[in-house]
Amino acid sequence: MNVTIIGLGLIGGSLALSLRQRGLAQQVVGVEESAAHARRALELGLVDAIETDLAAAVRRAELVVVAVPMDAMLMVLPAVLDAIEPHQVVIDVGSTKGALLAAVAGHPRRGRFVAVHPMAGTEYSGPDAAMQGLFDGKTVVLCDAGHSDADAVALVTSLFQALPMRLLYLDAAAHDLHTAYVSHISHITSFALALTVLEKEKEEQRIFDLAGGGFASTVRLAKSSPAMWVPIFRQNRLNVLDVLDEHLHQLQHLRELLAREDYEGLTEQIRQANHIRKIIP
Repeated sequence: MNVTIIGLGLIGGSLALSLRQRGLAQQVVGVEESAAHARRALELGLVDAIETDLAAAVRRAELVVVAVPMDAMLMVLPAVLDAIEPHQVVIDVGSTKGALLAAVAGHPRRGRFVAVHPMAGTEYSGPDAAMQGLFDGKTVVLCDAGHSDADAVALVTSLFQALPMRLLYLDAAAHDLHTAYVSHISHITSFALALTVLEKEKEEQRIFDLAGGGFASTVRLAKSSPAMWVPIFRQNRLNVLDVLDEHLHQLQHLRELLAREDYEGLTEQIRQANHIRKIIP
């Protein structure tokens, strides 16, 4: 099929590569606000063509993918739905769903839209971050699928199964709650850790020389773009605040155990944390 991808960063670009690799796209047209990113996407072969007119780009596709930051998504998605015909299907790949689905709830083409969230990514952004196999074996969440037309859901389901990905169905509220706990808190914690080390350790070379694998893996998400993450935190603010409060509570408890030299209590807390091994090998 012909596919139009709006936003050619990590997720949009990687999806373009995966669709080509799996033989799922005959032609991929890109829409990209940044002229430099548009040129680079063409150079990298992520897309066959760049279209500057949104409505024209939408008309060229059976499937339209909206892969822009979440604040822009609130404006771009309704515009895309305005431009489609009844046979076309639209998906987003955004990290929050509540505000987005509310924004299009009354749209006459709402049934042609399937809200999805591929649970995959890296800390990098832009067309150069696109990579083959990013989605292989990962989970994709379909949100409020009952509000989408059955044929649209069937097409999207078969597409992501072919990538291949595992499918999970959630309503928007559950999605936003659970992603706050397993994704959004990881990023905000990483930003905080990076700020802590940069504040306390003023010698950049010392950080570079001494940073081991544990620090590097914990802080790598701090490299993520604020243009992507501030809109996510804004739209999922209440859930992120809830999980952040719990995280601060746990940090304070660990601090208290260490302050009063309760090493038996600290050992027990670490043992409890080790139970994550049963969930994530």
